[in-house]
Amino acid sequence: MNDGMTELVGRRPVTFGRRKVTPRACVADSKRHLRAFLSEVLEDLGFVTCECANADELRTVLATELPDLILLGVAADGIEPGRFLEILVREAFAGQVLAVGARESIIVKAVRQVGEEYGLAMLPPLTTPFAAETLRERVAMLLPEEPAPSPAVHVGEALHAGWLELWYQPKIDARTLVRSGAEALVRMRHPTWGVVPPAYFIPEPHDPHFRELSEFVIDRAVQDWHYLLEQQSPVDLSINLPASYLREPQAVRDLCRRVPTHPAFGGLTVEIDSQEATRDLDHLTEVAREVGLHNIGLAVDNLGADWPALMGLDKIPFVRLKADRQFVTGSGNDRLKRTVCRHIVELAQSFGARAVAQGVESRADLVAANELGFDLVQGFLFGKPMPLKKFARSALTRTVMGQA
Repeated sequence: MNDGMTELVGRRPVTFGRRKVTPRACVADSKRHLRAFLSEVLEDLGFVTCECANADELRTVLATELPDLILLGVAADGIEPGRFLEILVREAFAGQVLAVGARESIIVKAVRQVGEEYGLAMLPPLTTPFAAETLRERVAMLLPEEPAPSPAVHVGEALHAGWLELWYQPKIDARTLVRSGAEALVRMRHPTWGVVPPAYFIPEPHDPHFRELSEFVIDRAVQDWHYLLEQQSPVDLSINLPASYLREPQAVRDLCRRVPTHPAFGGLTVEIDSQEATRDLDHLTEVAREVGLHNIGLAVDNLGADWPALMGLDKIPFVRLKADRQFVTGSGNDRLKRTVCRHIVELAQSFGARAVAQGVESRADLVAANELGFDLVQGFLFGKPMPLKKFARSALTRTVMGQA
């Protein structure tokens, strides 16, 4: 039996050795907004989460999801938590239980006491309001003690199983600090490994699934755009596509056909890696002319030390030049990085394109980006990539001055 693997005994998850597999948690609370908030916090800590609103749903979760942790929201009347406890005892739940409720609530203390009397593994209650670090301390024993091994999952399997989704990172106007669009980034939500970054599943350019993945990104981005429109207001989106996908005339026509015809649609930006973009300028010029008629613009992504490849040209087919994060992060204190970024900004200005700085992670980076003349910035200072619904909630705040 492999160290760190979980073997199922009946319905009980039993973990041997040090944990390596992503932990799973269920948020049990009758209030939807509280379930969403607690799920987000747990996902940020590395959990795969699910939710249940009542005792009947909890039965299903215990039978199918096999959670390691139950976060139990304690209502003022204490009735629903009592039913939750009954189910956990009846199903012989072997994981941890964490009650969450008001600081002075007698019910919270009673839930823990009753749970312990029935043999449940009750953690010290989490009282509201609480800091994320407090929650981390409560569940520390469930977090991986060493990085999880890379999942051996092919993108074809992920596409067929429906594990792929798009996450969104806001783009910010460098001068006003107002949100000015978002970049869509593909993620895999694997049932065992949790959220998997693209480095583990993006196929090689010659892989036949690359086109299917590109079509998924386009279709999902359009669906998500409509969702965001319904939730608050239209958001200008950027997606990443390989230049090889755009070499196929039918693919370009399909891209144009898929974009929204809604009057609120402000445009779509297709970002292409700088190495591919600079190798295929002639063809991309033709593509830019065709897609431009459908409010689609092309952009260079990850532009860095290869910026001289765009010098000396009369024109470029790109509406944006995006500086590589390795030259943006820390640019406030690194002369070489600032020099590269300055050249990229000047190049963009000479072609009438917008300059984008990705990798802005500190106030010093933001100050440097402003001084250098970048038009747009994005990075952890303003928000990490986040799932669609979380991005929609955060997008209700039009200015991010408070986050900066």
